[in-house]
Amino acid sequence: MNIPEIKLGLIAVSRDCFPKELSKARRSAVAKAYGAGLYECPVTVERETDALAALEDVKRVGCNALVVFLGNFGPETAETLIAQKFDGPVMYVAAAEGDGDLFGGRGDAYCGMLNCSYNLGMRRTKAYIPSYPVGTAKEAAKMIREFLPVARAIVGVKKLKIITFGPRPQDFFACNAPIQGLYELGVEVEENSELDLLIEYQKHEKDERLPQIMKEMADEMGEGKYYPDLCQKMAQLELTLLDWAKEHKGAREYVAFADKCWPAFPETFGFEPCYVNSRLAAKGIPVACEVDIYGALSEYIGACVSEDAVTLLDINNSVPAALYQEDIAGKWEYGLTDLFMGFHCGNTPSCKMCGDRAIKYQLIQHRLLEPADSEPDFTRGTLEGDIAASDITFFRLQCDSEGILRSYIAQGEVLPVSTRSFGGIGIFAIPEMGRFYRHVLIQKRYPHHGAVAFGHYGKALYEVFRYLGIRDIAYNQPKNLPYGTENPWEV
Repeated sequence: MNIPEIKLGLIAVSRDCFPKELSKARRSAVAKAYGAGLYECPVTVERETDALAALEDVKRVGCNALVVFLGNFGPETAETLIAQKFDGPVMYVAAAEGDGDLFGGRGDAYCGMLNCSYNLGMRRTKAYIPSYPVGTAKEAAKMIREFLPVARAIVGVKKLKIITFGPRPQDFFACNAPIQGLYELGVEVEENSELDLLIEYQKHEKDERLPQIMKEMADEMGEGKYYPDLCQKMAQLELTLLDWAKEHKGAREYVAFADKCWPAFPETFGFEPCYVNSRLAAKGIPVACEVDIYGALSEYIGACVSEDAVTLLDINNSVPAALYQEDIAGKWEYGLTDLFMGFHCGNTPSCKMCGDRAIKYQLIQHRLLEPADSEPDFTRGTLEGDIAASDITFFRLQCDSEGILRSYIAQGEVLPVSTRSFGGIGIFAIPEMGRFYRHVLIQKRYPHHGAVAFGHYGKALYEVFRYLGIRDIAYNQPKNLPYGTENPWEV
């Protein structure tokens, strides 16, 4: 739930001095190679009025993303007018010469793509162009499939509202960032007090839906892995947030949250919100910790791209050398500085954790907020355990203190190695993490939170960030490609 469903439209264009039938035939071949889920617009665009007619047609059938196909050279004015006037992501792809007829069957789309790109620039119009945008019908269909997750994220961001509760906790201003960057991306923001949330929470105390949510929680966790006396309170918060999302999204279609989860929350509400946050993330509604607005945005983009649950973790602690030598060295080709532990109190969805996960208490909060040597009370409610082994993409979109939007992407994996620690935690392995940590995360002053998608989605995320106009997209560079701030005598 809470992510866009993309309906793609395919529009062919044709330069009037080239065979129109060639473009139409090639368009049909692309649609056939792609299969179900791609609407083939019957209007072949040669001039501006055709562009308007094609746009009317695809809007009529509900297309929210487009593929403009240069079946031949293409009319640069009309074809780029499509992207300028369409309210949604647009991809451009061109036909390769494939049948051997280089007289009547030559389309010159290879050349036409150059003029198309130039005209898009003149119009200051964004479009997705694949890394090599010329191909056969089968190759074009593959490029279009790679466009789908990008289109989902673009549509989602443009129709997203991030709802916050409370100010950032003291000493966590690293999660602070100017919200102007959100408006530049087209994201709406609604900021609320923790008291607003408390009032609505109290209204749900006798909600008739509570037993069903409580049963879902018990079934999800299993006997002995949750606190029965907390179940109603946690179900009450889940319903409160779901109802708030429904009632407050206003003119937007999708919602993410960034909530203050400590220190006042547990004592006031009587539990930690982490497990509830994990359940909403599993439903496609990220809830970022510590009012991390750009963390919520990053998670949401990851959910759109992966169509899967995501999480937000601290880039938390180094891996002890003894643990490395005992369980990792010689089994994987990672050095000690390629590793770190990703941790948070318990917001990672249970479907991404090992089977021994359970609802427990927050050790750090217990030390801070409850009497020494007492049994945990209101600091209970975290979902703890090791994060399951998986490919991952660690990434973030951030607006820095000077108002500049930046991003990073790093692919790696969670190792199947016991952490011997607390919280929702895993041992993350990212090639050249040590250099990336110093010359991207520290050098560019990123906060301690990173979003995690469970799989390798770097290619799609890179295209999303580029489409959104992010100029600084950092990644974990190999040793043979030093960072600009890297001392050449240390490489």
